[in-house]
Amino acid sequence: MATQTGGARSSGGARPGGGAGWRGRMRDILAGLSLASMNIPQVLGYTRIAAMPAVTGLYTVLLPLVAFACFGASRHLVVAADSATAAIFSSALEKMAPPGSAHYMALVSMVALLSAGFLLVARLFRLGFLADFLSRTVLVGFMAGVGIQVALAMMRDMLGIATTAHNSVLQLAQMLSRLPQASVPTIVLSACVVGLILTGDRLAPRLPLGLVTVVGSIIASMALGFSRFGIATIGPIESGLPRLRLPDVSWNDMLALLPVATSCVFVIIAQSAATSRAFAVRFHDPVDDNADILGLCAANAVAGLSGTFTVNGSPTQTAMAARAGARNQLAQLTFAAVTMVVLVFLTGPLRYLPRCVLASIVFTVAVGMIDLRAIRAIRRESPGECGLALVTAAAVVGIGVEQGIFLAIALSLFRHVRHSYEPHTMILQYDGHSGLLEPHDVAAGRQTLPGLVVYRFCADLFYANSARFGADVRLMVDSAPVPVACIVIDASAITDIDFSAASDLRDLFRALRTRNVTVIFGRVSPYLRADMDRHRITPVVGAANIHAQLHTAIAAARAFLPPPDATHQQAV
Repeated sequence: MATQTGGARSSGGARPGGGAGWRGRMRDILAGLSLASMNIPQVLGYTRIAAMPAVTGLYTVLLPLVAFACFGASRHLVVAADSATAAIFSSALEKMAPPGSAHYMALVSMVALLSAGFLLVARLFRLGFLADFLSRTVLVGFMAGVGIQVALAMMRDMLGIATTAHNSVLQLAQMLSRLPQASVPTIVLSACVVGLILTGDRLAPRLPLGLVTVVGSIIASMALGFSRFGIATIGPIESGLPRLRLPDVSWNDMLALLPVATSCVFVIIAQSAATSRAFAVRFHDPVDDNADILGLCAANAVAGLSGTFTVNGSPTQTAMAARAGARNQLAQLTFAAVTMVVLVFLTGPLRYLPRCVLASIVFTVAVGMIDLRAIRAIRRESPGECGLALVTAAAVVGIGVEQGIFLAIALSLFRHVRHSYEPHTMILQYDGHSGLLEPHDVAAGRQTLPGLVVYRFCADLFYANSARFGADVRLMVDSAPVPVACIVIDASAITDIDFSAASDLRDLFRALRTRNVTVIFGRVSPYLRADMDRHRITPVVGAANIHAQLHTAIAAARAFLPPPDATHQQAV
């Protein structure tokens, strides 16, 4: 998918309600209400991973949401607390300060500010192109992996089991070993919520079921006292709006935080780009990765100033927004407005929300992120790419989000390099019926005409595949039934030659010249001709033997062919 470097904002990018009528705006406002009902409890849960006070989770969906809506380009990306970045900084910072202490909270906020600074540098250097290495195959695998990872993480609260591991595989192992400790009332309530949401999605997909479920469970918990039955609730939450201030951190601490912030930034760029592109593909929207980086920079800056932790583009929350009907950032602004109301007036009732209800809602969203139809389509059309998608999903689940994304990018690049390393090569031969040149595999003894070979190499020439080029040419010359007088190279697919390949080609062409074999190039683009001149291939081949069209190259080659009677005698 093409990446826009500008203009996404002018086409409506992140502007709330851009181009939408009142029905569209009402749809997005309702989606924002539903999104808030599901995500406010979820970000409270992320504070457990971050080892921060519960109220800081609400801060991540207040000013950061507004900042991204103002500066970002994605219509769908929800920027908020994220488990991947929370796990990264919490594991590093707990060695520098006691978790939950004032010093620890200051370090966490400084990580967000440093991340904002690095993101600003990334925007200035227009590093959004890095997202181009995320293919659709990788995106499908990434979303499936995140879905499995989040579903496993939610199952512990759905079962009423406590786990300590961050890794999904270890979480599953701990849950299985502690199944006898599971809470039956919690399991029953979780099953009811999952059943209600899945049934409602089929029968009434536009109803805000998340909002209804959360409000209903809070009322039931207050009336029936769910805690008496062993059903855990969120608990007390501090009220009030955040105060903007710089975190009090020493210069030495700031230097120590640079590697942590760098790790967070890599995850932020990769995960946010993967998520925004996945939903842009789904809704056929333009993408401006550089504008999104600026939005993420602004979001992390206000997160650090408001005393909370690093925020990221969340695949789970973005999926929730899309399923709730959100089509632009008006839904996210509504979400922020609801958060402000909750912080000022409603932190009291929120304490009664059962954790298993929240987990069940997120679980249904996570399962929906596993697009089995897309995986089957990839497998049907390209089994190799399907393997790449599955490896990506497995890496995200087994290793982690950030490692999974980078492994997927590395595998995608390796697969591309392998195609370039082993490109298609062919000999063009005249068809007996049409008289046109048709491609055939390179094989010993195959020629275009007696004494003539028209050879096509379907990739740019670089150090890794130039040996393949030379091996093909030597095979065609050494095995020819009639001695080869001329080789015409169809260079339509060659646009670049690197230094190493150029050196190999010069040696090859000089060796052919000693055997009285003339080399002629056809379909040479201006880019290739510039490389041939720069790498001194033109003097070896001869400027007269370089043609912009293939038919003129073949016509020139016929002058070097032996007469028909001589050809016949040579063949005999």
